[in-house]
Amino acid sequence: MNMSRASKVVEKNDLLKPDIYAKNRKQIRKELVEFKKARRVALGPYATFYFENFQTMLGQIQEMLHIEKGGDSQLKDELEAYNPLIPKGKELVTTLMFEIDNPITRADFLGKVGGIEQYVFIKIDNEKIKAIAEKDLDRTSSEGKASSVQFLHFVFSDEQIKKFKEIDKEIVLGIDHNLYNHSTAIKKEIKASLIKDFI
Repeated sequence: MNMSRASKVVEKNDLLKPDIYAKNRKQIRKELVEFKKARRVALGPYATFYFENFQTMLGQIQEMLHIEKGGDSQLKDELEAYNPLIPKGKELVTTLMFEIDNPITRADFLGKVGGIEQYVFIKIDNEKIKAIAEKDLDRTSSEGKASSVQFLHFVFSDEQIKKFKEIDKEIVLGIDHNLYNHSTAIKKEIKASLIKDFI
């Protein structure tokens, strides 16, 4: 394992050179899509959670650099934006997206659920681990409108991590906002991938 992966940050030397990435991009992205399938949880009609880690953030940074071609100055910004979303050993980090195709329905829904990020949780036994929103920017506007993309951290105690690692123990992911109240058990194959984040 390279040092940057061990220290849970992406560094410049983790990235492929632009020409090598461009040449292999199709295959790299295909493999990343497959990897991310085991880290995706749909919840209710609109919400999808994408659990992030070193590999997903490395892929995101590499792709942003490929698209925008901003060189080292862009790289600095990408590292600052995405490194905080790599779990640091006692947490899970997720990108929560509200995916609503119809623009009218989307605007109506997001306009009513400001602060919804405060109602996201993971439950182990009867303990709820409440999500903590990434501090990069306020994801609810002053008018009470929620962003369609939320970056959330779930911070676990040692005991909660121990329970999470029991493969047969049910782990529930949910949102208990009064306008969006849904929960689901995390599938075993997804849980097996997430357990690796607690290192």
